[in-house]
Amino acid sequence: MRNQGKNVQFLLEEWPFWFDELGMAVHFKELTGIGLKETFTRNLDLKGERLLNYMNTVCLNKNKKFLQAVTKSKVMRGELSGCSEDVKEMLLLLLSYFDEKQDSMLCHVEDTCLAEEVQMDQVHLTLTIVVCGRSCYSSRRFMLSVDRNIVHDNIPSFVSALCMMFGSYYCFNIHYPSELASTLEFLQRCFFSINPEKGTKVEKKNTSVHVNPRVLTLIQELSDHEWRDL
Repeated sequence: MRNQGKNVQFLLEEWPFWFDELGMAVHFKELTGIGLKETFTRNLDLKGERLLNYMNTVCLNKNKKFLQAVTKSKVMRGELSGCSEDVKEMLLLLLSYFDEKQDSMLCHVEDTCLAEEVQMDQVHLTLTIVVCGRSCYSSRRFMLSVDRNIVHDNIPSFVSALCMMFGSYYCFNIHYPSELASTLEFLQRCFFSINPEKGTKVEKKNTSVHVNPRVLTLIQELSDHEWRDL
C-alpha cells in the first residue's frame, strides 16, 4: 500500500494488524516466502557466535576506532548475558564495522517515555528503533517508528524490535537509507536469508547494481574465519 501513496497514519487506522508483530510476520511471509523471526533466530544460532567472535578478535586489529567501539560495547554490556544481549552487541558492532551511525537506526529516550512524549524531530525519518532507556542493554522496552510515527510502543525484546524494523522495509516498500546500506544488507543476506544476485533496496541506486562489496567481503572473511577455527 505504501507504493500507492498511502501514508503511515492511514495504514495504522485501516490496517492496524500490519503493525502488530504477528501481523507483520504474516505480511512479510506473503511478500518474501520467509518466516521473519524464525529465519532470524535460526541464522542467529548458526552464525551469531561466529560473528561476535570474529568482531571481538580479528576486527580488533583493523583500526583503533573499532577497538574503541568493542571496548564501549563491553562496558555497556557489563555482566549481562543471553540471546537478546548478543543481538544488541552484534548490531552495534556491525554499525561500527561499516562506519554507519547508530542514531540513524536507534533513538534513545527515557525509560518511562510514552509514545506521545517522543520528540519526533529527533527521530530518523524512515525506520527507527526507539530505545526506552540509556542504552540498548539497560532497556526493557522498545518502540518502532516509521516515517516519524510510533507504530508500536511496547515491544518487549530487542530481537522482536529488530525483526519488526527490518520487516517494515519490505512490508511498507521502503528503501534502505544510504547511511545504513551496508548494515541492513548484511542483515538481509546473513540473517534474513534474502540473497538476490542483483538489485538493492538502498535508496537512489540503480536496480542492476550488484551486491555491496563491503558486505561480500565481511561474509567471505567470516567464512574463512570459520574454516581456520576448525
